[in-house]
Formats: sequence, structure tokens, C-alpha cells
Amino acid sequence: MNSDLVDRIYECSVVPELWPAVLDDLAEMTESRGGLLFSARKALCWTASGSIRDVFEDYVNDGWFLRCPRRPCLMSQAQPSFFVEQDFWSEDQIEHDPIYRDFFRPRGLGWSAGTGLQVPTGDSIIFSVERTLERGPFEADEVATLNQLRPHLARSALVSARLGLQRAQGATDALSALRLPALLLSETGVVIEANSWAETLADQVRFGAGSRVSLSDKTAQEMLNAGLKSLHAAPGAGSSTFPLRDELGKATMVLHLIPIKRSAHDIFGQSFALLLMTPVSSERTPSLDLMRSLFDLTPAEARVAQGIAAGKTLEDLAQTGEVSINTVRNQLRRVLEKTGCTRQAELAALLASVAVGAAA
Repeated sequence: MNSDLVDRIYECSVVPELWPAVLDDLAEMTESRGGLLFSARKALCWTASGSIRDVFEDYVNDGWFLRCPRRPCLMSQAQPSFFVEQDFWSEDQIEHDPIYRDFFRPRGLGWSAGTGLQVPTGDSIIFSVERTLERGPFEADEVATLNQLRPHLARSALVSARLGLQRAQGATDALSALRLPALLLSETGVVIEANSWAETLADQVRFGAGSRVSLSDKTAQEMLNAGLKSLHAAPGAGSSTFPLRDELGKATMVLHLIPIKRSAHDIFGQSFALLLMTPVSSERTPSLDLMRSLFDLTPAEARVAQGIAAGKTLEDLAQTGEVSINTVRNQLRRVLEKTGCTRQAELAALLASVAVGAAA
């Protein structure tokens, strides 16, 4: 994976005017014309590669966005992945769809790879890369390349979406604009700055002037320490998203460790990472997308985790997945490592308590 590109993706989290250049890179690596980022909570915010900005200004301003079938299809998918047109429609359906027939194809476009993100704050985010009609549909290896970057895109876009794709004027303004508990940390976990929402979590997140953050959940503390260490090597190499549990073992918050890269230091000074916390509510069986976003699970690992949460046995999962029992055991072992659990029963209890709730 291109470490420089990953750094630039995280740089965009608080310097959103840099997204078009990153979207250009996503387009170039997939032989596409340009890329897009849409974010919606109370209002629609978006940005795009310069090569397709004029086209998508018409797409938004003339009402095509609201009528386009892509958005509901992408947001309805449990599989956390980039999707292409052929995943949803036949060639004949694409040919006769009004959006493709009357908007995209007359402008020389018509093929895309997109993904929808339901992030833990009520924000809805869509990334897509747009390819010319002449070039033809996306190939599987290009979708796989985009999927490797998807966890980094998701974490960075979560921050950008909370900021409304607007650059903050300084650390205090940025932390306030997030409207979620957030801490700026040094590379050793010393709290450099905290917002008022973080200060309300004293029973689970403790810190003082010049002191290291201390989490009441020992497993979460270990995963935070490991995550900070891994950021020295490469973003995403360790645990970047993990649960914070109360004394009963119930997940109450999801912690996102986001590295501060390049010109983001102009806003956050010499801070090493942003620790952003999102709320959790109760649900019996978490979705595949939720578990991927919480724990950076692969699709296969997420299916195993969801099966465990639903009370299925490893034999059931092997049979339905058409894989060997040893494969399922290996996938379960990796799930336990990523969630900080030591036993299958502990994993089931954790997953039963986890679901993304809207931000207060």
C-alpha cells in the first residue's frame, strides 16, 4: 500500500480542501476520469476532482443526485466494499435508466466504483470514482485496490464530515466543531488538548493537565497503546478503531485513533493523533458494515463475528461459508485479536451490545 497516499488521506481529515488531489490519485490508479466525496447529515456537502467538478455541479444543482439510483443502492449494502454498476443492474437496465441515459452517457461517463459509509454519528458518506464510457467497466483488481484504502478513507472522512468539509481555524475550533468527545494526543498518549464533550466522560476516560490518557477499560487501554505505537510504522498497521466497555463489559463508546499528518499539523500543532469517540447503543446483532468499521475486520472475519453474535456455531459458519472448520477457527482467532477479546463467549457478549447510535 502507498504509505504516502495513506498519509495524505489522513491529512485531508482536517484540511478538506486537499480531498480533490487525493480523489485525483484514486482516479489515476483506477484509470478513471475523477473522484467524488459526498457527505450528508443536515445538509449535503461534497467535493470532487477538478476534471469532473462541472459535471457534478449540474448533477447536484439540477436534481439528478436526488433521483440517482446509485445512492440508495450503495447505502443499502451490508458488505463494506466499493461496488460497480454490474453489482446492482443488468446491462439492459443500465442502458434504459434515465440517469445513465440522459445524464452520464451524454457527458461521456457511465461507469463508476462507489461505496457508502454509515458512520457512527448519523453522517452518510459516499466515495466514488467515475470512469469514461469509452474505457469500460471497472475490473475486480481495481475494486480490490480501492477496498484496501477504504478503512483509511472512512476514518478520515468521518472527521471531514463532522467539520462540514470546512477547514477549522485552529485546534480548539476543530475539536469544538466535531461535537463528539475528542482528545489530541502526543505519541506517548499524553493529552495535549480535550474538548468539553470529552470532559464529561471522567468515569471512563481520565486525564489531567500534562498527563497520559487513562481508560477505565484495560483492554481498550492496551489497544490504544498498541495503536499509538503502530502509527510510528504505518497508519492502520495496528488497532485504529476499537470499543470502550464499561465495568459490565458492555460497549459504550467506539474510539477512532486518527493520525495527524503533514499540513494537519498547521491546525493541531505537534499533536501526534486525534482520538475521536462515537456513541454506542444496543442491538442484538451488529451489521457487517458496523463490525468492519469498528474493528477493521475483513469481510470473512466480519461474517464470522456476525455469526457468533447471532449464536451460530463454528460448524454452522463453516458449512454456510463453504470453507473448512480450520479456516473459520483462524478467522475467529483474528477477530478475537482485533476486538481485544480472549474467549468466544466474551466476543458474543461484546457484539451483542454494539451498534452505532446517532450522536447526541
